[in-house]
Amino acid sequence: MVKTRLKSWPQRPPGIKPRPKDAWLRGCPNEDSHCFLKLPGSDRLRTLPDGLWLNFGGTAQEPFVDIFAIEACSTLSNLLDKRSRFSPSTHSLMAVCPVSWLLAKAAPADPLPRWRATGVVLTEPVNALVLPVRGWRVLFGLRPEHFDGFVKYQLPHPHEFYVPMDALTAENSDQDLDLRALISLASPSCNVLERKPSE
Repeated sequence: MVKTRLKSWPQRPPGIKPRPKDAWLRGCPNEDSHCFLKLPGSDRLRTLPDGLWLNFGGTAQEPFVDIFAIEACSTLSNLLDKRSRFSPSTHSLMAVCPVSWLLAKAAPADPLPRWRATGVVLTEPVNALVLPVRGWRVLFGLRPEHFDGFVKYQLPHPHEFYVPMDALTAENSDQDLDLRALISLASPSCNVLERKPSE
């Protein structure tokens, strides 16, 4: 149910304000292929979140992505497993964009292929695009009984956000003002005070 709802969400996570040079694309879920996360050098143990948005940045020579992921957790052990995949650590996290995903249209009504929308891929790709993840934010959806216990006894990490599962599965969930307000805090721009233009 969560993935079905997330397919109707826009290319930029709802609530994230547009900024110059943003290049947000939904990596999954999609009707075609999906992007996924992995550790460098690993061809196993891939992480395919329920929802994954990638914000491409950098240059063609040094590209990177910032990610916003959504994980729906039906059990506490599932939550612990998924939290561990996104824990801050000393190793890198890589985002993999398959060729079929890159060649597909950025949006159903937009003929622009995704690789052009990234702003960092200059020629039509023939191989998967593997990028370092510079920063990440994760929204966890929990069943009501787990959500109540978590918010009472646990403290989210700075990159984590929590919602009751029904906030994600509700019809038009991407339009919910409270959910959009929470997701807006996942923007890296929320960590800095913008400089005011000099007068």
